[in-house]
Amino acid sequence: MADPIDFYFDFSSPYGYFASTQIESLAAEFGRTVRWRPILLGPMFKASGSAPLTEIPLKGDYARHDFERTAKLFNIPYRQPDPFPIGTVTAARSVLFLQQHDSDKATKLAQRLFSAYFSEQRNISDVNVVLAIAGEMGIDAGGLAAGIAQEETKALLKTEVENAIARGVFGAPFIIIDNEPFWGFDRFDYIRKWLKLQPSLSG
Repeated sequence: MADPIDFYFDFSSPYGYFASTQIESLAAEFGRTVRWRPILLGPMFKASGSAPLTEIPLKGDYARHDFERTAKLFNIPYRQPDPFPIGTVTAARSVLFLQQHDSDKATKLAQRLFSAYFSEQRNISDVNVVLAIAGEMGIDAGGLAAGIAQEETKALLKTEVENAIARGVFGAPFIIIDNEPFWGFDRFDYIRKWLKLQPSLSG
């Protein structure tokens, strides 16, 4: 069995959202599974001397246009959220905590949180919104609230971010397959071509 695909994402990234709608089907094409790895872009921007795209002159206007265009091209529901960007600590901790108990539910929660923020204008920086969404999915919101408040969960997210930076992750979405890094939703076709050239790794 081929190794899983490591999918690094931040819940405030539109391109991370677009990737989240297709990463599972991409992996399935090559007999792979996906490790969903929530991170925080803030520390990575600091490490790389960067900033959110929408806050960079010239690039910001282009990025906002490209968010809308990409959604239309790939038929992905999208409404530019407000506020944007947001802090995603609670959402990230929620997924990490749930992964320790039910990885399938954790993946579904990640997908649902992305959709809620980028297509329904629900502000997932608010812990009450995150817990409400989890509850709507049949997840024990009380248990989740207690879980994300644990020091172990807080430390786990910090470690995930540190380990991601150590692996060279500097943005989102960031995908690593057999130690080969790909940055961006627009690299999905590159990933397909790369995997097809390595049948011994993709079967």
